[in-house]
Amino acid sequence: MGTRTETQRPWRWWGSCIAQSLLLGALLAGSPAQAREAAAGSTPDVALSELPVQARRTHELVLAGGPFPFAKDGTVFGNRERLLPKKSRGHYREYTVKTPKTRGRGARRLVCGGEVPVRPEVCYYTEDHYSSFRRIVP
Repeated sequence: MGTRTETQRPWRWWGSCIAQSLLLGALLAGSPAQAREAAAGSTPDVALSELPVQARRTHELVLAGGPFPFAKDGTVFGNRERLLPKKSRGHYREYTVKTPKTRGRGARRLVCGGEVPVRPEVCYYTEDHYSSFRRIVP
C-alpha cells in the first residue's frame, strides 16, 4: 500500500476550511465572552420610583443593613448567567423582593454590588429570576 495523498482525504481539506471560517467569524464578531460582557454593560435602567413598592422596600432594607425576611438575603450572588458586569466573587449580593400571593421567595430579586453591602455601588432588579436585569437609578 502506498501513502495516501490529500486528494484521497477530502475531509481534511473541508475540516480545515470550516476551522478557518470559524476562526475568521470569531475574529470579526468577537468571542462569546466579549459578546456576554458587551451585553452585561448594556442593561437597561429603571428609576427606583418606577419599581414595585416591594422592591423599593427591599432597597430600603439593603441600605439599612436589614433585617431581611429570608435567610438567603444578603448572600453572595455568583453571576453565573453573566448578565451583569464581571466582578470578583463576593462583589454582588442578592435580596428577595416579596411577590404578593406567592409562597416562598418568588422570582423577583435585587442584586447589589460593592465593597460595603449597606452602601452598594450599584443595584439591579430582576423580576424573572435572573433571566434579565435592569440597573436601578435614583
